Amino acid sequence: MSFPLLTATAALPAVGAIATAAVPAERRTAAKWLALLVSVGTLALGAAQLVRFEPGGDRYQLTESHAWIKDFGVRYELGVDGIGVALIALTALLIPFIIAAGWHDADPLETHNSRWRPTQGFFALILAVEAMVILSFEATDVFLFYILFEAMLIPMYFLIGGFGDRAHEHGDQAAATQRSYAAVKFLLYNLVGGLIMLAAVIGLYVVAGTFSLDEIAAARANGSLDMATSTERLLFLGFFFAFAVKAPLWPLHTWLPNAMGEATAPVAVLITAVVDKVGTFAMLRFCLQLFPDASKWATPVILVLAVISIIYGALLAVGQRDIKRLVAYASISHFGFIVMGIFAMTTQGQSGATLYMVNHGISTAALMLVAGFLISRRGSRLISDYGGVQKVAPLLAGTFLVGGLATLSLPGLAPFVSEFLVLVGTFSRYPAIGVIATLGIVLAALYVLVLYQRTMTGPVKAEVQGMPDLKVRELLVVAPLIALLVFLGVYPKPLTDIVNPAVGHTMSDVHKKDPKPVVEAAQ
Repeated sequence: MSFPLLTATAALPAVGAIATAAVPAERRTAAKWLALLVSVGTLALGAAQLVRFEPGGDRYQLTESHAWIKDFGVRYELGVDGIGVALIALTALLIPFIIAAGWHDADPLETHNSRWRPTQGFFALILAVEAMVILSFEATDVFLFYILFEAMLIPMYFLIGGFGDRAHEHGDQAAATQRSYAAVKFLLYNLVGGLIMLAAVIGLYVVAGTFSLDEIAAARANGSLDMATSTERLLFLGFFFAFAVKAPLWPLHTWLPNAMGEATAPVAVLITAVVDKVGTFAMLRFCLQLFPDASKWATPVILVLAVISIIYGALLAVGQRDIKRLVAYASISHFGFIVMGIFAMTTQGQSGATLYMVNHGISTAALMLVAGFLISRRGSRLISDYGGVQKVAPLLAGTFLVGGLATLSLPGLAPFVSEFLVLVGTFSRYPAIGVIATLGIVLAALYVLVLYQRTMTGPVKAEVQGMPDLKVRELLVVAPLIALLVFLGVYPKPLTDIVNPAVGHTMSDVHKKDPKPVVEAAQ
């Protein structure tokens, strides 16, 4: 029996979460180091997946299949394609930086001796989320994926509601109420989407008689699964609604600004750079593969919603006064680009969308983590409370600028390649949609540069005068992310080589070919 690499990659952080939570109360530092070592070990296993994955090989590789609930045909089935293995690598890469950035976010406050802040719980919950996200990228059984899709909401709920800004520790009940509201809103929105998806999962089983993605796809290919048009469309809508909430796509997005605004910066990165990618990934793996005809039927409406997300998110980001909420609305705009690329139904669009998932995760992590370091120094999320930071903390300001430039997709940084491919792929089939979406690029430049100008340039405010620059730990968190943004911006080929064959399979599922370029004959 070959080594179960996929199971091991998800099992290590799961076991690490239990071990971290069990560390004695007085051994907080040991719990932190244990969580960090587990995350680094998971990164090594994710790298091993990349090494063993053959881009030109079978669609799903490193597969595992075991009986689970025989009476209902549920199996423990795992497999990764190029898209899944790239997102697993992203997740495994970001978690060590998230843990290192949040090193002191759950430390108990000296003013509260009677109420100990659960440091072990904070890092255990992060590892639990990592395990579930990785397994969701690997699952090829629809029911198994659904269980993971819903289960990850529980640790995220506690991370948002229990580990936000610490103002309430000093008696600020309003801050605690806002955090509880954000956590409940996150949970309710995603639970409603999950319940609708559950109905669709049951309906799919009634129609197909199995939860296996491979078996359903094979039955569709050979014609043995005859799904009525109305049934396919209803099932598609059930799946897509849940994924659009998670993504998040307008108008199902409103939980994200609250959740990111009230969570700590590392948890905000966990939400938008890791967890939300499950929604867009599932659109590629499940919506397009299981319901190709319904996907094409719904494409015009989805593209309109994606463009609204792009423009709406960017416009609200321009008007934000809160740094973290600005990044949240920018992410809504970026997820609009990802969804647009997926449903453009072109090779360039879907390759760009997959690259966008990876590059957005890295760029958002860089920007939000530096923003978190900035906020922790000043104690305020308001843009108006800053000014002249680059004069007193040049390293902090410089890394903040690079993260911002990546967010606006500056050429030479990784997100530019993905955004360019999405726009080219969309324009080749839907030119009007592609042209309107380019407005998001202009607005992104506006909100990023205005944010930098108001916080980092100008006269040094009195409250910023003594602000320390980045410490060694903080530099070790940010520098690798910036280096990766530059490397993938200049040389994205290693990533595209992995992703493109999987995109080819997806295009085959929906029976689509790239439109031929129209070249007018010279007169």
